[in-house]
Amino acid sequence: MNEISLDAKGQIRLNVLLRWAAEMAQAGRQVPDASHLEVIAHTRVVAIEGAGAAIVDMWEPAISWMLKQTAFGVTEPYLHLPEELLLPEGSELVETAVVLVEVTAEVSEQPAAPEPVDPEPAAVASAPAAQQTLPKVTPASRIPKWELTAIDQVHEAIKRYLKPLEALRARDANEGDTRMVVTDMLCEGLDYDKFKDLTTEYMVKQEFADYGVRIDKQLVAFIEVKRISQKLNERHLRQVLMYAVNEGVEWMVLTNGAVWQAYHLTGGLPVVVDMVFEVDLLGPASLAEKTELMFLLHKEALKRRRIDELWRHRAATEPGALLDVILSGAMLDELRKEVRRKTGIATTAQALSEVIRTEIVDPKLLAKRFKP
Repeated sequence: MNEISLDAKGQIRLNVLLRWAAEMAQAGRQVPDASHLEVIAHTRVVAIEGAGAAIVDMWEPAISWMLKQTAFGVTEPYLHLPEELLLPEGSELVETAVVLVEVTAEVSEQPAAPEPVDPEPAAVASAPAAQQTLPKVTPASRIPKWELTAIDQVHEAIKRYLKPLEALRARDANEGDTRMVVTDMLCEGLDYDKFKDLTTEYMVKQEFADYGVRIDKQLVAFIEVKRISQKLNERHLRQVLMYAVNEGVEWMVLTNGAVWQAYHLTGGLPVVVDMVFEVDLLGPASLAEKTELMFLLHKEALKRRRIDELWRHRAATEPGALLDVILSGAMLDELRKEVRRKTGIATTAQALSEVIRTEIVDPKLLAKRFKP
């Protein structure tokens, strides 16, 4: 096999996979070899050929989930694996790791207990040598009970409302009919109490937001609903943004029942609006992917600000923010040095900035980012 050279993101992916594998191996489960994980981290394709392919295939759902979480900026996704991904595909869900720990604790209390023995050879053989030096991490099965309950609630609600949403779209239902399904999704899928947590037709300076959302009596979000056949656009965003600015609310949601968009508002002059995610419940994404994003709007998840990490990552990597980084003095100076190293040509940071602005970057982005 040719030597693999991982970039920074690839190394992050590999570190995540190695720590996950170490935890699984410690629990007595057979895991992919380190070299296979390195290939996966490099290609982002969860498949290999030859020996070990079957083991990789068994863990494909869990590895794919972790890669996606890592792409979102989650630093330790192996600590938050959904329950159904804690064992290889096709295995029965048994609390193996917990049972092993409990048995060991009981035996260690007996006076005549034998000396601890090494793990089974198979478990050791399946755990790459590099993993043995990794720090101890919290078992992945320690997902809070509330989170497992919320994920399951969202998952079941999406499955239940797919057909009603398809029916609404087929008959081009009006906004009122769409809103009824949205209300059911908010209550049955996202756990908001219809009477305590939701205020319909919330008045903001003689205008009415479709929903004001409260958690522990605190207004935390506005939701604007459009008919299911209507494509969500900037005009709708400006509408809900006006409500949020006037009431000092940081979260905004636009939906037509099928498509859900979550936005974060950062106050100031000017205000900053970041789209955190968009999910189409009738789109081609898997049910797991849809559940993963809609979970962030669940009452318990929003209460615990689980959406914040994804928002910060998106805000830090959106085009305008990256353009600021690229055109910063430190970055332009590094580019100048690299041009000199590769070509032998001396240039200036100002000349590089001009080329980037006029010949590389989209003019619309420049106009938006550097308004007079």
